[in-house]
Amino acid sequence: MTDKSSNPEELVRQALGEWGIDYEILDIDPDYADTAQFCEKYGYPPDRSGNTILVASRKGPPQYCACVVLASTQLDVNKRVRKLMGVRRASFASADQTVEVTGMMIGGVTPFGLPEDVPVYVDEPIAGLDYVILGSGSRSSKVKMAGREFGKVPGAQFVPGLSIPPRKE
Repeated sequence: MTDKSSNPEELVRQALGEWGIDYEILDIDPDYADTAQFCEKYGYPPDRSGNTILVASRKGPPQYCACVVLASTQLDVNKRVRKLMGVRRASFASADQTVEVTGMMIGGVTPFGLPEDVPVYVDEPIAGLDYVILGSGSRSSKVKMAGREFGKVPGAQFVPGLSIPPRKE
């Protein structure tokens, strides 16, 4: 689905339309695209803001997956994601890897319009939300949709236990 020569935001909207996803585009100031700044400026709670995180295998041929968790949680890379990927070691992809694989800038990464060989895993509690805010492929907008709409994304899987509560500092 991803054609890096095209505008990622256009590819995302095309994918959303093809899959029949009911969504709304929220235009935002690109300086506030990162989750914490977005939530603070626009008044959305972190438990309704989804982060799409690209995870990479650490050894062997490169493998990637995209994981969607709420900003109020932490992705369980070391146990849950590693097992889903079938690898011994996995970690968050670097910013450069993320841009290379997704064609999207950090702060705009979304599970829509990714290459077909990148599995999408969605934390199961997201399915029950009346809305979740996600990246749109660029830093100048966000996608707002019901969590159940992920069921229309080809190959996306709702995964129990994909996230864990954040560490207390």
